[in-house]
Amino acid sequence: MTERFHDMSPARTAQVVGGKAAVLMDLVEMGFDVPAFLVVTPDAFADRKLADEQAAALIGKLPQLGPGPYAVRSSAREEDGKSHSHAGQFLSVLEVIAGDVPQAAARVLASGLADNVAGYRAAQGLASDGGLPAVLVQQMVDARCAGVAFTADPVSGRTDRIVVSAIEGLGDRLVGGEEDGQTYDMDKATGAVAAMPEDAVLTRNDLQALSDLSQKLETALGGPQDFEWAFEGERLLLLQARPITTRLRVPPVNDDTLLVFDNSNIVESYPGLVSPLTYSFAQYAYARVYRAFVRLVGVREDVVRENAAVFDNMLSRIDGRVYYNLGNWYRALALLPGFSANRGYMETMMGVNEPLPAEFVAAMAPPPAGALARLSEGLRVAAVGLRLGWAALRLNATIKDFYRRLNDALSEPAASYDSLPASALVARYRRIEADLLDRWDAPLVNDFLCMIAFGASRKLLERWAGPAGLDLHNEIMIGQGDMISAEPARRIQSMGRLAAADAELRVALADGRGDRLETMPVLGEAVDDYLAKFSERCTEELKLESVTLDRDPSPLYRAIAAAAEAPAEKSGPSAQHVTLAQLFAGRPVRRAVAGLALGWAKRRVRDRENLRFERTRIFGRARHLLRAAGRQFYAEGLIEAEDDVFFLTIAEVLGAIEGFAVDQDLAAIVRLRKQEAAAAEARPDPGERLLVRGGAVAGLRSLVPAGPREHDTARERRGTGCSAGRITAVARVVRDPRAEGLQRGEILVARHTDPGWIAIFSNAAAIVVERGSLLSHSAIVARELGIPCVVGLKGAMDWIEDGETIEVDGATGQVRKLP
Repeated sequence: MTERFHDMSPARTAQVVGGKAAVLMDLVEMGFDVPAFLVVTPDAFADRKLADEQAAALIGKLPQLGPGPYAVRSSAREEDGKSHSHAGQFLSVLEVIAGDVPQAAARVLASGLADNVAGYRAAQGLASDGGLPAVLVQQMVDARCAGVAFTADPVSGRTDRIVVSAIEGLGDRLVGGEEDGQTYDMDKATGAVAAMPEDAVLTRNDLQALSDLSQKLETALGGPQDFEWAFEGERLLLLQARPITTRLRVPPVNDDTLLVFDNSNIVESYPGLVSPLTYSFAQYAYARVYRAFVRLVGVREDVVRENAAVFDNMLSRIDGRVYYNLGNWYRALALLPGFSANRGYMETMMGVNEPLPAEFVAAMAPPPAGALARLSEGLRVAAVGLRLGWAALRLNATIKDFYRRLNDALSEPAASYDSLPASALVARYRRIEADLLDRWDAPLVNDFLCMIAFGASRKLLERWAGPAGLDLHNEIMIGQGDMISAEPARRIQSMGRLAAADAELRVALADGRGDRLETMPVLGEAVDDYLAKFSERCTEELKLESVTLDRDPSPLYRAIAAAAEAPAEKSGPSAQHVTLAQLFAGRPVRRAVAGLALGWAKRRVRDRENLRFERTRIFGRARHLLRAAGRQFYAEGLIEAEDDVFFLTIAEVLGAIEGFAVDQDLAAIVRLRKQEAAAAEARPDPGERLLVRGGAVAGLRSLVPAGPREHDTARERRGTGCSAGRITAVARVVRDPRAEGLQRGEILVARHTDPGWIAIFSNAAAIVVERGSLLSHSAIVARELGIPCVVGLKGAMDWIEDGETIEVDGATGQVRKLP
């Protein structure tokens, strides 16, 4: 009999004590926490059982292992070897009391002669007689949970993963295949878990302990291991280890490059899941537009060409969501004159909620400029100033020319596309590229000047007139009535007043039906006029897959019905403010300067909003073109439904028509992407800020989904007040305006809004939005409707509970929870 308890036995080879016991002896010597055990070698048995003297000696040794019960297991010569594990081939007997251990040992020994062992050895090309197994007697573990872990993924062969299977209590049901248990897929480098199961058996601390043990074990034994483990309370015990015998991949080369993805800004334009067609169109548009921007501010053409990859990859699509690739945004900003001297300010231009990681910035920031370089940068900045000054002088002409080109490019009715062949559709699309996307001058110049004019005029009024100056600034900037963003609200209010006279019509409209519009021709004409101009202003209007109002006008009908219920006096700003003359009474110079600054900023804000509507028109025209292409693809049997075109990319659609496509089986591509979209929709949102090491796709697989935010117990919080008034009412948290709504008089709480939310705005008593600024759509429409509005209240969707009563002060931005 060979012992293994407090001291090492000289009989340690697999030929004597079997492979399993030999490994456990080595593990104990290496310092791993293994339950106490002893080994009964085959020569201790006679006629496959222990003689009375041997049985008594075995029972006498058991107290050294600790109190029972005990586990009696096999340890054959080639068991747990590098080539053949013999997993599950021999008998194990658990929960054995001391007096029954000799009989259990005999049963385990006899299992070595079973047919299944002989069959396994024959299938593995081993000699039929491997010898009787030694018997391992081990103290039973009072397991809280137990299972199996692999220090590499035996299915995929990836060596950068750890795979853990766990079950409550003892692991024999899991190892024996009686129960499946829970599976945890972990990143070996970080210990991050791909997805925690519901009602997880293992805690984060348990998984970290298993990750640490996995890597120590793999290092100690010189290769990937398959091991059994158990937690006794918080103590992690190693029960067994053997090499993974399946073929594994070579380890990936370590790559510590940091990539940063962020959607805290762009999610306002592209919320939720975004189709491949929309993403590829947006990616193309961003590349063209921002090339034009850096040229505008004086970046040389050869530098723009050298950074082609930067402009072509400013966006990323991660789990179906659109993100900014902040590395490329940073590189693009670094090309601008004056970047090294104004780095902090320019970084804020990216509009993200969190500061950039110091490691990330240090890796890409240009070195501090010397005196000569600073002089050179100063000259470049001065040149940019001159260029912008000239652009400002010519801005009205530039805008006029942009509108001319836009109206020429969009002069053909969109409905005519349905009768065009595919090649003609591509020709129309290429014209939009050449005449508009590649010549995006007016919106770029105006947006840049708007940013400067808005900020400078706001600071001027704050310095000269304090809070009253800021209030007047808000009133003038977002209360003006010549912005296209406010026109839909005014039209809907007007149509609501018409519908108010007909109760049956109001009921039909509230149900989303327009079948009774024929009873009021003047309203029907107003609806047709609205759709002719604003059909593209739908929910998520920049997503090509969004359903426009001409296809489904029911949101418009419901908005008219809501407006019909509104009190007649509810229109215009809800509070009166001092005028410029009153604010600067007796100070004519300041009044004149402030008036000029405000007038210039007001025009830039107006043109910004109006030009953004033209962007909506361009995206809408692209939507019509690509839908028509999808109709042709469906007619030709290339895809299985017309709207399947949204699961293709722009390059795939154009390539299928023009001849440069890589793949011809478009239907197969669509099926794959539909599966990916369904899986992405079922997973939690990846989060606003993603930090990835190495290549993007490989690194993103290891990301841990963002956990729930810690609940904010504050009773009051402050955002940006942008439409005056104070309202106390029930809060309604709306995530999807197409499927959710609110009753008249409730307060709308949303993550972000866009022009398609107008139907919900019409019912709202006040608006609270997580994202946005003074120039966001929420602010502009809220002022037009006379609704108190607070934007930029971060975390509002988690802080405010659906159905609770809150007070909103649209002037101060204060939001308060009431008992």
